[in-house]
Amino acid sequence: MSTLSRILDRVSKLSSSQRDWLHQLTGDWQIIADVAFSDLVLYIVDGEQMIVAAQARPSTATTVHESDFVGGRPQEWFERKLFDVYDAGEQISFSDDDEPVDLRLVPVRHDEEVIGVMAMVTSQRGDRVPTEMLANYESIAHGLARMVERGQFPIDGSPSGYRHGTPRVSDGLIHVDSEGRALYASPNAVSHFRRLGVEQPIIGSVIAELVTGEFDGIQQVDEALPLVLMGRAAWMAEIERNDVVVMLRAVPLLHGKTREGAIILCRDISELRRQERELISKDSTIREINHRVKNNLQTVSALLRMQSRRADSKKIRNALETAQRRVSTIAVVHEKLSQTIDEVLDFDQVFVPVMRMVRDVAVTSNPVVTTFDGNFGQVSAEQATALGVVMNEIISNAIVHGLPNSGHLDIKAVRDGENPHIEVADDGVGMKKLKPGLGTQIVETMVAGELHGRIDWHRREGGGTVVVLDLGIRGI
Repeated sequence: MSTLSRILDRVSKLSSSQRDWLHQLTGDWQIIADVAFSDLVLYIVDGEQMIVAAQARPSTATTVHESDFVGGRPQEWFERKLFDVYDAGEQISFSDDDEPVDLRLVPVRHDEEVIGVMAMVTSQRGDRVPTEMLANYESIAHGLARMVERGQFPIDGSPSGYRHGTPRVSDGLIHVDSEGRALYASPNAVSHFRRLGVEQPIIGSVIAELVTGEFDGIQQVDEALPLVLMGRAAWMAEIERNDVVVMLRAVPLLHGKTREGAIILCRDISELRRQERELISKDSTIREINHRVKNNLQTVSALLRMQSRRADSKKIRNALETAQRRVSTIAVVHEKLSQTIDEVLDFDQVFVPVMRMVRDVAVTSNPVVTTFDGNFGQVSAEQATALGVVMNEIISNAIVHGLPNSGHLDIKAVRDGENPHIEVADDGVGMKKLKPGLGTQIVETMVAGELHGRIDWHRREGGGTVVVLDLGIRGI
């Protein structure tokens, strides 16, 4: 199915700023669809023809167009009308003789230039609404259509996107005049303010004065609240009282340079805020758990180190030191997890301390020069531990067995999308036919199981060994 971006990319006539304007329009035109009880269709010129670039359906009425025809062409007679509006730069209204619908074709203007046509299609036998509501909504729809025609809608800087979505007409709407006095309030909007503690009638009152007079127990005051309640700025604000949180968005209604009034959209987001607080609490709990796990692992690591020093047998001492390194590696991962609320880690921040720790512990006498090139990128939290243990085993094995005297250890990591390619190369004694130990078994099991990849050992040209890993890591 065609998308707006793909369609606009085909139309070389449009500049980047004009494309951005059309994206902003379609990102915010749901307001027009809802107050006009109309389907909206955006047409743009592609060569010598008109094509459908986007469409929207109202949430306040039954849709006229049940099928999606984005990317298609209009009928020939309708295309001629579209070009008439496009060329003249003035909106027209008419009825379709074949279908019981009313149509309004509105030129979409940006920087004094018409760049498209917005069709408002309204069913003549649609679900009608109360007369007072219909009159207000039609007045608002007329004002917004005029703003589109004059290049004033969407409003520059208006917050069309938000982390929970902007309030919609169906959530609650208040129509105010230029002084901020309510001309109309939908039942949902009245209910939102009642839950906030407003007992006085909203219609006929200045909303900002109601808020000032009634909200002695308000918990949070947004700096933008007065401007939004008066309808003077195209912005959003929130009111919080007790356990009720209402999001407000103002959309000024302009006639030329004169502000005739505004609509204030309302949405009760109390449940969303409650869920946010729960998530923040859970995030804090998870960070605290990771912090405690890190502390406990460091304690275990310290105990293993103490025990290894007291061991009489060299074999036992080596085994305890190896276990201590493995525990310390996992502790480093949990330390980084305790410092973030994300579910992914920048593994470079984990790997560098692990590499230094393994090198310092494994090198007993002769020095080993270690280099690291590239980056691992983002790694999911559940895979970071496995990758840390695998790298610990490979590096310690290369130093202990491949470089018993001294030498160089070069580590490279390349991220190709979701699949890291890692090479660990030493210039030591090379591969020997030895029975695989516990470390090799751990590496093979974790690479195949948790890291969804494969590992291979090769002889390095000029002497030494190269370990190659291709992993299926889940990142961002």
